[in-house]
Amino acid sequence: MNTTLNRKAILIATLVSVLVIATVFYGSRKLQNFDPALIGYLFGTVFAFFGIVYRYSVWLQRPPTWMYFKRTWQFVFKGQVFAHLYFFIKEFIQNIGFQKFIYPRGRSRWIGHFLMAVGCTMAFAITFPLTFGWIHFTLNPETSLNPDSVRMYEAHFFGFKVFEFPLGSFIAFFTFHALNWCSWLVIIGVLIFMRRRLTHAGLISIQSFDGDLLPLILLLAISITGLGLTYDYQFMKGMAYDFMAVTHAVTVIMFLIWIPFGKFFHIIQRPAQIGAHIYKREGIKRGMAVCPHTGKEFATQMHIDDLKTVTKELGFDFTRADGTSHLDLSPEGKRSRLGMAHLKARQQDGGKLFG
Repeated sequence: MNTTLNRKAILIATLVSVLVIATVFYGSRKLQNFDPALIGYLFGTVFAFFGIVYRYSVWLQRPPTWMYFKRTWQFVFKGQVFAHLYFFIKEFIQNIGFQKFIYPRGRSRWIGHFLMAVGCTMAFAITFPLTFGWIHFTLNPETSLNPDSVRMYEAHFFGFKVFEFPLGSFIAFFTFHALNWCSWLVIIGVLIFMRRRLTHAGLISIQSFDGDLLPLILLLAISITGLGLTYDYQFMKGMAYDFMAVTHAVTVIMFLIWIPFGKFFHIIQRPAQIGAHIYKREGIKRGMAVCPHTGKEFATQMHIDDLKTVTKELGFDFTRADGTSHLDLSPEGKRSRLGMAHLKARQQDGGKLFG
């Protein structure tokens, strides 16, 4: 078993998990502001962090990924720092914030993906600090003791008071129901994709339950049970609160545990695409590679040079006897040279082109 695990990745993941636990301990003022009822969510979150960091570390150790990663940071910190920073921010807003990369695949797909992305991102931004005890709310003691005054709620971050707002105000309504808005966004997005998954013949023929349907079912279950908690204490006087709380906790923990192993991991990988865009942009500035067979540009020269390095690290050397490389050819050039090699072999075999 130990031979199949990456020791370096395990060490990094363990250190990050310990760091998360330490931030929970000190960020909640030594657990003073930590809610014990959220211990299950905390376990799922720490496990998710461990799995995500482990898999990401293994992914980064692959020669092609490491080359992209290394080159990107070299470009960022050498020379045009602000230009790359501006490009990074623009790409992040367009492709991560507004999910622009999905739009060419269809407007309905973009709407569904955008709603799910916004809903999940907002939910993460709210639930993680609450689970860690970094954010908590208290009733202002002065207003709570005076029956004639408007009761004020105080929001605390890392134990420090940030702001206060009156109970029953718009801010209070929006704040205490923020996760409900997230749930509705996710539900609408999930239903759009579920409709495609259940009616599109092409998708039905290639989809799998654990890879395509299970992620949507988990998101739908989390959102519905989360809304069920609000419905229960507002309209049912808490009659089914225990059931709804346990059901919601189970679905959330399953989701957190599933992130490192299933389709949800692309959420973590997607920002790395910005680095690939920086790599491509910088490569174009430095010059294009020209295929010696077709005489046409087909890729950046930097990409071809890095590809030669990576393939050698993987145990493949495409260098020819004359010192040139098969990788200098474009895909069209490779196909042409392969066809010429087959023709030459046929001719050397007595000229038999058939049989």
